[in-house]
Amino acid sequence: MDLKEEILKKSLPKHVAIIMDGNGRWAKQQGMLRAFGHKNGTKAVREVVESSAELGIENLTLYAFSTENWNRPKSEVDTLMRLLVSSLKKEIKTLQDNNIKLNTIGCIESLPSKVYKELNDVMNVTKTNDRMTLTLALSYGSREELVNTIKEISIKVKNNIISPEKIDESIINEHLYTQNLPDVDLLIRTSGEQRISNFLLWQIAYAELHFTSILWPDFKKKDLFNAIIEYQKRERRFGKTSEQLR
Repeated sequence: MDLKEEILKKSLPKHVAIIMDGNGRWAKQQGMLRAFGHKNGTKAVREVVESSAELGIENLTLYAFSTENWNRPKSEVDTLMRLLVSSLKKEIKTLQDNNIKLNTIGCIESLPSKVYKELNDVMNVTKTNDRMTLTLALSYGSREELVNTIKEISIKVKNNIISPEKIDESIINEHLYTQNLPDVDLLIRTSGEQRISNFLLWQIAYAELHFTSILWPDFKKKDLFNAIIEYQKRERRFGKTSEQLR
C-alpha cells in the first residue's frame, strides 16, 4: 500500500514543526565542507514543503536559523544567509504553484538587509495564498520570545491596558511571535539528536515528538509520511484518561 493511503485525512496534524538538523554531519560523510550540506538541505526543504501541502497540512514551521547560530563561524553564517536569499528567489514559483503563504518568526530585524528585504518581498507576494502557511523561524530563540512576551505584557499592565487578573494562556498567546498559528501537534527532529534546542517551548506543550536518525539532506517525502503515520497511532489525551476520550 502507498504510504499516503495509510494517512488518515481526518486526523492530520494541523501544525507540523521541524528541527532540520544534520547538514554538517551529512557533508562530512561526503568528505565535503559544511556549506555543501546546507546547500543539499534546501532540496529536503522543497520536498517536505510540497509534500506537506499535498497532504493538506495547514501549517508547517521550519527551524531555519536560531539565535545561537549567530555564534557559528562567520563564513558559515555568511553561506547560510546567501543560501537563504537564493532559495527564497528560487522558491517563489513553488510557493505560488502550491498556494503557500510564507511567514516568519524571530528577530528578523537582525538579519542582513538583503535577506530582510527578500523575505518581505516573498511574504508580500504570497500573502493571499491560503492552502498552507509555511513559517521560517529565523534568528529565533524561544526563551528570547518568552522574555519579549513578558516585557510587552508587563508594559501593558503598568499602563493599565491589561489587569494582572486577566492574564491567562490566551493573553500570552496573543503576544508570541506565533500569535496567528495554532499550537504544534507534531514536532520532528532529524539527525538522531533528542532535544528541543530552544524551539517553540510554549507552543509544543502537548506536541507529539518524533526523533529520527536520518540526517536532514536525506529526509524525504516517505520519512515525513512515516512520521505522520506514527503520530496518528498515538493517543493524545491532553491530561485526560483513555476512558474519558472513549
